Amino acid sequence: MGMLDGKVAVITGAGRGIGRGEALLFAEEGARVVVNDLGGEWDGTGADPRAASQVVEEITSAGGEAVAHFEDVSEPSGAASLIALALDTWGRLDVAVNNAGILRDRMVFNMTVEEWDAVIKVHLRGHFLVTHEACAHWRELTKADRPVSGRIINTSSTSGILGNAGQSNYGAAKAGIAAFTQIVAMEMQRYGVTVNALAPGARTRMTEQTFGELTPPEGEFDQLAPENVAPLVAYLASDEAAGITGQVFGIQGGLLELYQGWTPVSSVSKDERWTPQELAGRVDELFGERPRVYSPPSSPFRQAAGLGRGGA
Repeated sequence: MGMLDGKVAVITGAGRGIGRGEALLFAEEGARVVVNDLGGEWDGTGADPRAASQVVEEITSAGGEAVAHFEDVSEPSGAASLIALALDTWGRLDVAVNNAGILRDRMVFNMTVEEWDAVIKVHLRGHFLVTHEACAHWRELTKADRPVSGRIINTSSTSGILGNAGQSNYGAAKAGIAAFTQIVAMEMQRYGVTVNALAPGARTRMTEQTFGELTPPEGEFDQLAPENVAPLVAYLASDEAAGITGQVFGIQGGLLELYQGWTPVSSVSKDERWTPQELAGRVDELFGERPRVYSPPSSPFRQAAGLGRGGA
């Protein structure tokens, strides 16, 4: 008996890396899986059905159930057909894992509009469209007095919630996904749906484009193996996590973290409108000993990879 027995899940970007590990573990835990992957390059160009098909073959060869989906989920037709494939194949939908993404890294003064739009489209619009289709389905079930226990698991990044130079498009999308997660969690709680996100640290095609080849250690636990992310996603998809929603988790090797978003850390106040001169006189009090120039803490990924400071 697996933790996900009887559930049907759609997983985007599941042909390689983190998504592949999620699809394989979901199937091992008893879920039936729609494996979505356009099969393009790390920058979003091209398409190849082999990536998703190979994962489906791995699952079915091990005795699991899976079907492949090759369409672009950042387009409305692709997201709609993804959810429809799950419903047409198995008659139900329990989990949607949003994982598909691309990179177009560049400093903001060199970034083109096309590079900005391409990354925002795949990450943020892709998350929205799949979530929209899944949540519309679950809402219709509740309106028909049918029980719902839906799960949305989104993929953010420390590049978004901490920051990383050269990734303003990617980081903005990933920060948006964290906020999107919290808002949709509030909207869908009354319909029996939980919505959570993770900021994974793992070796993937995208991280190696940013940081170069990251060689696995020999004879030691591989902290950057993409398969390390899947257990958290499987747990959040299970009935055991029914009381958890609107949260952002970090997962890196064997390290699990809970992130919290923007919260006030100090304040000054008065009973009437400020003048610029008054603010200049009180800003020292507001900052205290806190730094006035933002510098992100070193993420677990960077620590494990032996890199310098930064979010990703």
